[in-house]
Amino acid sequence: MAQPTATDRLLALLPPTAQNRAASFVEAGALVTEVESPRVMLGLLPSAARGFLLQRGKQGVPTLMPARHLAHFDWSYTGAQAEMRDLYRRAKQQQWDAEVALDWSVDVDPLNPERPILPYEFFAFERFRAYGTPLPRGSKEELRLRADLATWMLSQFLHGEQGALLASAQVTECVQWLDGKFYGATQVMDEARHVEVFHRYLTTKLCKLYDVNDNLFVIIDALMVDGRWDMKFLGMQIMIEGLALGAFGLLYRLTEEPLLRDLLRYVIQDEARHVHYGVIALREHYRTALSPEELRERQDWAFEVALLMRNRFMAHEIYEEHYAHLMSRKEWNKNVAESPGMSEFRHTMFERLIPNLRAIGLLDERMRRHYEDAGLLRYAGGRDASQLSGEAMLAELDARGHGDLASAAS
Repeated sequence: MAQPTATDRLLALLPPTAQNRAASFVEAGALVTEVESPRVMLGLLPSAARGFLLQRGKQGVPTLMPARHLAHFDWSYTGAQAEMRDLYRRAKQQQWDAEVALDWSVDVDPLNPERPILPYEFFAFERFRAYGTPLPRGSKEELRLRADLATWMLSQFLHGEQGALLASAQVTECVQWLDGKFYGATQVMDEARHVEVFHRYLTTKLCKLYDVNDNLFVIIDALMVDGRWDMKFLGMQIMIEGLALGAFGLLYRLTEEPLLRDLLRYVIQDEARHVHYGVIALREHYRTALSPEELRERQDWAFEVALLMRNRFMAHEIYEEHYAHLMSRKEWNKNVAESPGMSEFRHTMFERLIPNLRAIGLLDERMRRHYEDAGLLRYAGGRDASQLSGEAMLAELDARGHGDLASAAS
């Protein structure tokens, strides 16, 4: 067992109610040491201050972010891109109405063990015995925690989709290709629909909504205030949408709740197009339009944010609600990080993300060494978004069956 650090000992001296808040400040400070690139660190610091310290996402009021970018008008209406035009055609054909496509009359009971939103194996429940909460399988407490974990995940999906809605609207203004603007307009509609369906599911079926995770807030805030169109593409279309696509696929595989599974089937098809759009827009731009220094900055930023997404989505909102009085934040982080479901979540996330970074030119020999040291290079040979449609992805997921976490990792 790891020995407590000096910080751990200092936190232990605080009253229990103050320990968790102090630990969150310690984690915010740790962001400085986790990010190796000074330029990336300085770029994230203002957003980190607004997210971790000022808690702008958890004040119960709207957040104002100073978005700044140049709107690109092309009065000649040129700049055709055949692959983008094809995406636009597919997006028009695949538009769906959530009121019609989904059967909202389905009764959803998050505590129903016959139709669990997440399987029992998702979380390491046996570890809770050491903290006085045995959580036996099928007990009300165990089912409640499973339901809350699913609700927390879906809440973060909702918050991420709102970020994607606003970012896709910005990108539609910024992008210089007419076909890109056409496709971008369909994505704005897609993201609005995703916000609609996740919010409706959370508020009418699960009857609960968690605040935005501080780490997700930091990334969204950093993207919204960045004036460079390609950074919005990189951050939202490749990083956040890639993360979401992996998470949606995992939950689609695991859930036995039929309405949620149908909802995710539609969303996955949209999201696959969105990531494909990001790959098309960035691969030529990064190959021809950036200086070596600018390309290096994008490479470093993508790597650092990938590590933040891997290491920092620890469901602290659930910890603060249920378990802050039973264990330290550090112990909770360890239990979450080593749980089977979260391990598989990280696997599916990087399975979708790393091939797209390769496709857009952010995985050269210098960066391959960094990804190898981080244990992420094994994903580099997978298919990128231009090689894997939403339909093909769903076919693969369906072929594996659903509800079994063990087979999800195969």
